[in-house]
Amino acid sequence: MQFYKEENFKEMHGLRVPEDWEVVRIGDFIKYIKGKKPAVMVDEELEGYYPYLSTEYLRDGIASKFVKITNKEIIVNENDILLLWDGSNAGEIFLGKKGILSSTMVKLEQKNKIMDDLYLFYSLKLKESFLKSQTKGTGIPHVDKKIFENIKIPLPPLEEQKQIAKILSDFDNLIGTINKQIEVLNKAKKGMMKKLFTKGVFEHKSFKKSEIGEIPEDWEVVKLKEVVDIQSGKYFKYSEFCENGVKCLKIDNVGFGKIFWETVSFLPEDYLNKYPQLVLKSGDIVLALNRPIIGGKIKIGILKDIDEPAILYQRVGRFIFKSEKIDKQFLFYLLMSEYFKKELSKLLIGTDQPYIRTPVLLNIKIPLPHLEEQKAMAERLKSIDNLIEIKRKEKEQIEKAKKKIMNLLLTGKIRVKNLNF
Repeated sequence: MQFYKEENFKEMHGLRVPEDWEVVRIGDFIKYIKGKKPAVMVDEELEGYYPYLSTEYLRDGIASKFVKITNKEIIVNENDILLLWDGSNAGEIFLGKKGILSSTMVKLEQKNKIMDDLYLFYSLKLKESFLKSQTKGTGIPHVDKKIFENIKIPLPPLEEQKQIAKILSDFDNLIGTINKQIEVLNKAKKGMMKKLFTKGVFEHKSFKKSEIGEIPEDWEVVKLKEVVDIQSGKYFKYSEFCENGVKCLKIDNVGFGKIFWETVSFLPEDYLNKYPQLVLKSGDIVLALNRPIIGGKIKIGILKDIDEPAILYQRVGRFIFKSEKIDKQFLFYLLMSEYFKKELSKLLIGTDQPYIRTPVLLNIKIPLPHLEEQKAMAERLKSIDNLIEIKRKEKEQIEKAKKKIMNLLLTGKIRVKNLNF
């Protein structure tokens, strides 16, 4: 792959582009189709049902809802271009997967085919941050139609569009390879967890039958409430939130094993003193109490140094340790296990927004090895997590490189001369 710098530029519609490029306005060649609210949705895939294209599914491939086809829905095919029109991340651009378009999204199509579709996708991704910053609405933000339609996109010759798209898709393929490696490590971790929480890490010669299955003879079975308690957060009014301050940890911030701040709300700094009992610290374990299981994964996280301080919001539970018989890291991994997920799912109340009551949650029985073995089990699982983190950082570096080259290629600051494969 070789590049050369383009020296001859021109001003066109407010953009500086190479002499042989054009500039087009989104509203002049793009039409969009708004998604519809489906008539029937279920939690598992059945015959005649398609995945509902939520942002979570489009980001990580975890489908939590499926839609029955009635021919009234908007069908999305692989690589269709989608725009999140409404919601906290309004303005986000996705490449589609086979499924049903969410009512919060629109499908983008060209009225006249003037641009390579993949080049169009990357061009829109370059405008994503701007589009997000220009959303409207005081309640649920939405894309500003006028601003979206007035976005200008540089238009190279078609062959160059395809070459640019190919380079950027190669980056995405590399990122996809790393994602698969992470997936393999996660499967290995899942298998290790199943073995550790039933057989242990030490060599056990005798086992016993218990109410939770066969476990080593010297293990205990206890209810969660014997070793921990759960503190739920507080509801804060909309008027209490501010532009900057201390982070408020909501259900959206609780991921699958970690804390996410992709969307963040702030409360005044003095709330740290006003509500000291709600202040979260590094090492705290939190669980989503509403919809705690999504796509077969438990929404649980453990705070790190970079996450503190934060204030606990309603329907997020923090585990308060009241016994020295249990290791914090051991419990964190146990709460992510298939066993705990199965027990938790039995106790959920409701279908649309299933939730768990804390007294019921605390009655779940768990295996309790000796403290030394708990720590050894947690250490083994932590070693796999460290490998996953290495891969995650590698992926992050490639994404940064992609972002940099994408900006250069899509503005013509670097031109593709030829490709050698």
